[in-house]
Amino acid sequence: MATSTLTTIGGSTSNTSSLASSLAVSGLASGMNWTSIVQELGNAERAPETQWQSQQSTIAAQNSAYDTITSDLTTLQGDAQALLVPSFFDSVVAASSTATVATASVSSGTPIGNYAFNITQLATAAQAVGAANVSQVLVPGGDPNTVTVGAAGFSSPVTAGTFTVNGKPVTIATTDSLQTVFNNIASATGNKVTASYSATTDKITLTSSDGSPIVLGSATDTSNFLQDAQLYNNSSPITSASALGAISPAGSINAAGFSPAVTTGTFTVNGAQINVATSDSLNQVLANIGTATNNQVTASYSSSTNQITLTSNNGNPIVLGSSTDTSNFLQAAQLYNNSGTISSASALGHVNPAATLNAADLKTTISNGGSGNGAFTINGVSFSFNAGTDSLQDILNNINASAAGVSASYDPVNNRFLLANKTTGDVGISMQDVSGNFLAATGLSGGTLNHGKNLLYNLNGSSQQLVSQSNTIDSSSSGIVGLSVAALTTGTTNVSVSSDTNTISTAIQKFVTDYNSAQSFITSQQAVTTAADGTVTPGTLTGDTNANDIATTLRSLAGAVETIAGTSGNVNSLADLGFQSNGNDNTIALSDSSTLTSLLTTNINDVKALFSDSTNGLAVQLNNYINNTTGENGTLTGRQADLTQESSTIGTQITNLETKISNDTDQWNSEFQAMETAESQTNSELTYLSQGVANGSL
Repeated sequence: MATSTLTTIGGSTSNTSSLASSLAVSGLASGMNWTSIVQELGNAERAPETQWQSQQSTIAAQNSAYDTITSDLTTLQGDAQALLVPSFFDSVVAASSTATVATASVSSGTPIGNYAFNITQLATAAQAVGAANVSQVLVPGGDPNTVTVGAAGFSSPVTAGTFTVNGKPVTIATTDSLQTVFNNIASATGNKVTASYSATTDKITLTSSDGSPIVLGSATDTSNFLQDAQLYNNSSPITSASALGAISPAGSINAAGFSPAVTTGTFTVNGAQINVATSDSLNQVLANIGTATNNQVTASYSSSTNQITLTSNNGNPIVLGSSTDTSNFLQAAQLYNNSGTISSASALGHVNPAATLNAADLKTTISNGGSGNGAFTINGVSFSFNAGTDSLQDILNNINASAAGVSASYDPVNNRFLLANKTTGDVGISMQDVSGNFLAATGLSGGTLNHGKNLLYNLNGSSQQLVSQSNTIDSSSSGIVGLSVAALTTGTTNVSVSSDTNTISTAIQKFVTDYNSAQSFITSQQAVTTAADGTVTPGTLTGDTNANDIATTLRSLAGAVETIAGTSGNVNSLADLGFQSNGNDNTIALSDSSTLTSLLTTNINDVKALFSDSTNGLAVQLNNYINNTTGENGTLTGRQADLTQESSTIGTQITNLETKISNDTDQWNSEFQAMETAESQTNSELTYLSQGVANGSL
């Protein structure tokens, strides 16, 4: 009725719902802060949640503590599982008295003892050495006009640039024919040096027209032609150009009969300076050459030819003289870097491994041998090839990556192919061309076998010679189970095999350390603290029966005394190994390390039984207990599952209560809003009536 009156009095309409909402929010009509009342009603209804949330926090702390206990027990169980395996206590260690001769390793079960090895021969791998000079000559047909240096079969590609002959630069381009290069040498030297090529020897020869030495190379050279052509200032040995006259090698050098007489000072051989003193004899000077060059060059005098000879002991060229020389010894001895003729040190033709098989510059061209691919076998492993598409290096790579057990390579120095067994010992290498001629063309099938060697040794002073195909001696050769001796060189060594007490001791002490960690954590969670004001605060697991049971059982197992059948009865507990409780808590410590060391050395079988006896072994019992505690159906696992469910139930209660409070709050707000609206309407009608009475309209 109030609403209908309000809409007719005054002849106008109004939005009563908007007005009610405005008044309800502010409480202007009633003057009552009923929103605070609603909040207080909700908080009063929410009071049980505080206790429930506290219960959840306690459960979370307990579960977290149980997680740590579970982790500690899992770590301890890992230690126990290592110690419950009887063979662990059979662990042994090997030591070689002469590690430069051989090293030794050992596995469990090797008999303890000392073994003397006398190694008289190391094992080597067999090698199939292919025939030499399998490539074409550098210039097939022998005409140097027909081959450009860029396409010639040198060991490495010739680079363009300049090289030096008798101090004169010679320019070379990769498009030059070999004859053009020869012509350029003659032109640059004014025809004092001429060059030629022999297909018979496959060598290039430089000849001095006047017989004087030819000097090759310069620090400013930019082409490698001289190196590729194997043209060096001299070969070894170097001998006096002619007889020296009546030389007295034992007398002083300046009176030895040289013409001209030798002057004192220094001269140079292979960059090393040699001093010549007045008092030196020729023999002394020759000896000084060897000393100065670290015996890379030795010098001698022949009275029959009356000449001095210098010989390179490493096959490298000998370089004589320097611009800083002050003695004329080399000139007086008629020793020059070379004679008037220099030839390539060896044949120049080489195989090109990067080219296809039929274009690899082999003396005999490789063919497939028919319409299909070619094939060959090495040690029974088959290989196929296509002479027109596969490169020589492709086939070498295939051999090396195969199960043939050999390494294949090309030796450019000796221009031949090699197969070497990947394993040592006197075993052969079998090969056969099936179709095509790969093995024949590469010279492998026509080569020779350099037999490998077996390792030879004697054991414990026996005269019987024992054999191993490899440089590792194992039980198949020595008969010593589990012992492996890796020979490094010939000689003698004593190998001692003893119990690995360090590893066993470390494992036992780690077991005790992790046992103490588990006990210490449980103790910390059960500790009760008292504040300065006397407030007593229990630990997370104070009075917890599960934690108490775990700590008690662990202590009982660690302190148990068990007499194990079949033992001496001297090792029945951890205390017998030197571990003692400190009397203050559940932890134990190694009070006497010498006891543990002694028992591991003298009574390892009883120590083994203490931990690994299938019935009473400490590690066996502890492993079973932890399984029953933390396993899928373990007591601690079940307790944590119960706590998790309890926390979940409390969470559901809190959620349900919050839902009820939300519904109640909505109802209270609705009722107070209705009251506020009614109050506002009543106030409006009273105001209208009062105004009407006052102005006489009513």
